[in-house]
Amino acid sequence: MIDDSHDIRTTQAAAASPQAGASALEAAPKAASRPKPAEVKAESKPEIKTETKPEAKADAKLEAKIDIKIEAKPDPKPSGVDASGTVVEQGPEIAAPDAGADSHEKPGKAKGSRRTKSAGSGVTKSAKAAEKAANAAIEARIGHRFADPSLLSTAFTHVSALKSSKKRGDSYQRLEFLGDHVLGLIVSDMLYRSFPSADEGELSKRLADLVRKESCADVAKSLGLLDDIKLGAVGAGAGARLRKSVLGDVCEAVIGAIFLDGGYTAAAGFVERNWTERMHKPRRPLRDPKTVLQEWAQGKGLPTPVYREVERTGPHHDPQFRVAVDLPGLEPAEGVGGSKRAAEKVAASVMIEREGVSGGSNDG
Repeated sequence: MIDDSHDIRTTQAAAASPQAGASALEAAPKAASRPKPAEVKAESKPEIKTETKPEAKADAKLEAKIDIKIEAKPDPKPSGVDASGTVVEQGPEIAAPDAGADSHEKPGKAKGSRRTKSAGSGVTKSAKAAEKAANAAIEARIGHRFADPSLLSTAFTHVSALKSSKKRGDSYQRLEFLGDHVLGLIVSDMLYRSFPSADEGELSKRLADLVRKESCADVAKSLGLLDDIKLGAVGAGAGARLRKSVLGDVCEAVIGAIFLDGGYTAAAGFVERNWTERMHKPRRPLRDPKTVLQEWAQGKGLPTPVYREVERTGPHHDPQFRVAVDLPGLEPAEGVGGSKRAAEKVAASVMIEREGVSGGSNDG
């Protein structure tokens, strides 16, 4: 058995008095360096290494703690001791983060972020500038400068160009609804003032011809608005067909946008500039000329017009008819057509135009 009473007494003395313990511990290694015969014999026996008594383990732990306290005094701030001198149990070493590397990395990220933001803002500014230039070109063509450019942009936005189909109000459809009725009101006012002798039936026919989709599409096409329509991903061929099909709707939407932005006066100015010539020269007869002539004759107290075939020429499969219309007190009027009915209409139109009857000829 190993005699460790001397070491235990030295350890207890060091624990009781740090200064005395330091001296005792200095002497302890010297004493421990002189091996006793019993200790040599004990170490030579392998079975003693495997036997560890609880008392020896406790003494070893106590001795290790005291060694830490004594050895920590010379270093003012040793590893494992905080500034107040409190012993901190040391665990596995963990590499502290490199402050210098971190400090260099963060500014780098911030710089890259700033570059990304700067590039993004540059693209946004460029897109806005392009949109502003495009809007200015449209405003010059339609003759109105918008105080609220978003109205003009909406007037050209097809529902297919929206990111969400739920927000259909962001397309031109609502403005189209408004513009349709604004156009009808303005054209009705123009017709009422321009044709004081026309009755309600004639005014209604003229109105229907002027506000139909084909007429609106012709106005939009004459202003070069076809390529300004914003569509979604519908393909080149489909996009061209779609633009033509919605051109009349876009024209009405533009009228609605002008009305909201500048009021009735601004909208009326746009319509008058683009519909006055069409109003006086309608593209198609407003009413059947034979009906117009008959009503006019009845209004004059004359009998129903009489149509008679004057001549038939050409081959059997492609004949040409010449027809004359007679009214008492008036010179006959003639017309030629591929059928008797077509020739009668032409003859009636000739008499209407000659007598200055409104509502049945192409010059109004």
